[in-house]
Amino acid sequence: MTEPLLQVTDLKTYFPVRGGAFGRGKGVVKAVDGVSFEVARGETLGLVGESGCGKSTLGRSVLQLVEPTSGSIRFEGRELMGLSQRELRPLRKRLQFVFQDPYASLNPRMTVGDIIGEPFAIHGLASGEARRQKVAELLSKMGLRADATDRYPHQFSGGQRQRIVIARALAVNPDLIVADEPISALDVSIQAQIVNLLQDLQRELGLTYVFIAHDLKIVEYISTRVAVMYLGRIVELAPSAELYKRPKHPYTQALLSAVPLPDPERKHQRIILQGDVPSPMNPPSGCPFHPRCPYVMERCKVETPPLYQLGNGHTAACHLVEGEAKAVNTTSEVSTPATPPAG
Repeated sequence: MTEPLLQVTDLKTYFPVRGGAFGRGKGVVKAVDGVSFEVARGETLGLVGESGCGKSTLGRSVLQLVEPTSGSIRFEGRELMGLSQRELRPLRKRLQFVFQDPYASLNPRMTVGDIIGEPFAIHGLASGEARRQKVAELLSKMGLRADATDRYPHQFSGGQRQRIVIARALAVNPDLIVADEPISALDVSIQAQIVNLLQDLQRELGLTYVFIAHDLKIVEYISTRVAVMYLGRIVELAPSAELYKRPKHPYTQALLSAVPLPDPERKHQRIILQGDVPSPMNPPSGCPFHPRCPYVMERCKVETPPLYQLGNGHTAACHLVEGEAKAVNTTSEVSTPATPPAG
């Protein structure tokens, strides 16, 4: 079995909260609370959930832009947790981040040529005419004209600025790109262009993505697998087609029920969740979703469900699927003859 490019195990990222005249500790915000997943080389893992569920913190934690509290992050089998900044620096070339706001993430005082050329200088990859040539090649790959090198970020549209951000990330030939809401700040008409560009680059360069977004239809379109987060935890993870066709967790079902259907003749019942997302400073006992779940049982209030294995790479953290998980596991233990496909 091929080793995953990225392997995250029981990752936790907590932020201390201080208050009062003497800045005493008031508690911790459990932004990421025991997350585990793997990403294979060349695939796209979509990460979805409500605002404040910990998606962006998870992405930043994986690339060590935010220091995790505990857990394991392995890149090509090498443990990243505990490495110093000096030890991490050679790996930075292979791990890149695309931020949500393409204007805020670009230095307004630098030209586009300097912005894209900066990674070459930092990592000693090219200089002089060779650097200018590589910048021009990246601009061409992004669909931008060569004269863009002498212009400043404010002279470009939002979609063009995001192309510049992607070009800067590609300058160092990364293997893994974490894209944090890369299209949410763009017009709808431009979003599809950026998503198609990312897919083209993935096919051409063999890139691997962790794609964080709110738009569930875009995530379905671009992702190989999808992970659903709630209150700092992954509550469901499955291949994209499987998750959208057969969601198991009540939270996932509620999210998908809010996605508009392109056919006005088709309708589905909207699931309206009651209440607000609990505070990550004081998460509820048991299943973190139980205060809002329409199917809550007494067991849910005291016992935290594990990620039950449902077969075909589908997992869900819900006690309602325990019977289905046991059936799948029992079947897998029994040797049965293969059944030929119908037809």
